[in-house]
Amino acid sequence: MTFNDFRNFIQHGVYVVIDPAVRLMVKCGVTPNMMTTVGLLGNIFAASLFIYSALYVPADDFSIVGYAGLTILLFSIFDMVDGYMARTANMCSTFGAFYDSVLDRYCELFTLSGIAFYFVQHGYSIGAVITFLSLIGSIMVSYVRARAEGLGLECKVGLMQRPERVVLTSFGAMLCGLLEPVVRDSFDPMWILLTPQIIIAILANYTAFVRINHVRNLLK
Repeated sequence: MTFNDFRNFIQHGVYVVIDPAVRLMVKCGVTPNMMTTVGLLGNIFAASLFIYSALYVPADDFSIVGYAGLTILLFSIFDMVDGYMARTANMCSTFGAFYDSVLDRYCELFTLSGIAFYFVQHGYSIGAVITFLSLIGSIMVSYVRARAEGLGLECKVGLMQRPERVVLTSFGAMLCGLLEPVVRDSFDPMWILLTPQIIIAILANYTAFVRINHVRNLLK
């Protein structure tokens, strides 16, 4: 089983779990675009939690960071629900796909900018730079795919797609908040928040170049 096969298997399992709730929401008049908008608002709130924690919470208290990670994870589920809802209820539209893609980028811009601000406020300039590199890679992975599809090419190759980035970012923040009391005497808990950004910064930018090469080969 390849990584993409495993990813699709997990995604299918999530769809099975959420299917009853999705069908109920459709009956209540909820649309995919509504779900997309709620997902954005939730990610803005998560970014606000990082900013609030950076400005008003003591540096050795990572509890709000943990809640921010949980918020990212919960509201990013809407990113899965909107597409599944559109297909299930036959509400797919060109604008809906466009709207979903644009708001996904906004979500990442807000949340990763919030994390970068958190690092800056606590004197971790290198952490902020790495998070910005993570943000650049995240945006470029999506941009390369969009440009390829604009040329009529399929470009879904690579490891670090949006679901993987969301899981790493959210779990890094949640574990930072959860494990800080346990590990504070052993090492700096900030590394729990930073390590996923290092992984994303490397693999997302690598994935972007893999996709560029993929498009180059298709156009030969």
